[in-house]
Amino acid sequence: MRSIPLPSLLDTALDRTLIGYSNLGYRARRSSRPADAPPGVLEGKVALVTGAKAGLGRATAAGLAQLGATVRMAVRGREDGERVAAEITAEVPGAELVVDELDVSSLADVRAYAAAFEGPLHALVHNAGVMPPQREVTGEGHERMLATHVLGPHLLTSLLRGRLEPGARVIWVSSGGMYGQRLHADDLEYEHGEYKPTTGYARTKRAQVVLSELWADELREDAVVVHAMHPGWADTPGIATSLPGFRRLTRPILRTNEQGADTVVWLAAADAPLRSTGRFWHDRRERPTHYTGRTKEGEADRRALWEACERLTA
Repeated sequence: MRSIPLPSLLDTALDRTLIGYSNLGYRARRSSRPADAPPGVLEGKVALVTGAKAGLGRATAAGLAQLGATVRMAVRGREDGERVAAEITAEVPGAELVVDELDVSSLADVRAYAAAFEGPLHALVHNAGVMPPQREVTGEGHERMLATHVLGPHLLTSLLRGRLEPGARVIWVSSGGMYGQRLHADDLEYEHGEYKPTTGYARTKRAQVVLSELWADELREDAVVVHAMHPGWADTPGIATSLPGFRRLTRPILRTNEQGADTVVWLAAADAPLRSTGRFWHDRRERPTHYTGRTKEGEADRRALWEACERLTA
């Protein structure tokens, strides 16, 4: 049966009121969303998912394995990673999973990992995320959320560029929270002002979206598409740990991890995302990257972000 698109005004209203971020929005859009990727479409393909042992990353790994991909689960802690891989294999008979140890916040770790990476890559999913309650600095001197969400993924993309096959996809898992923040290209390390974890998180998620657009331009000549997305409000371990009050209030309407990861899997496997690059998605539809003019960045800030990422990861 042909799907009937949700009226655009209603779809927009769902997002502006934030109802669209909940499982209510997911259910309202489900019957009108673009078609699923066909079974087996990723057979013979390799997908790399960071932060793959819990939450959205685990659901993404399972979803890609269901479509036939060999999934490389890049995680901190091999033992936990192997346990989760065994769980997914039990859920998805025949799943091909490889557990890789990788701390994305460590640039040295990223370099070593990329140097040892072999074979072509079809999908690179930047999913690993953190939200420490106090400002933390990595051993290399970078604010931890910036290192995990921005610098590590930027370096990993750069170093694996030669492995990305034509038609490959690079996917950044951002957050709807980025709508509340502008790009702070002049204070990426969050060294000024009172540290607030939700603010820092939203800043780095805004930076991810801008960086995905810049990488889309960079990889266009390689026939590789780059997209960012946000999963809505999903009941992830990160939400439970970092925002317990929010979880208590919203738990009945939080999405499952599978619902949150649905667009990631679709972006990695379906044909439609290949028709564009540098877009921002939610529930398999392109979304605006700004709701108000106050969060819009200028070209100078965009250029400053790229140059800072290149400098800080050099």
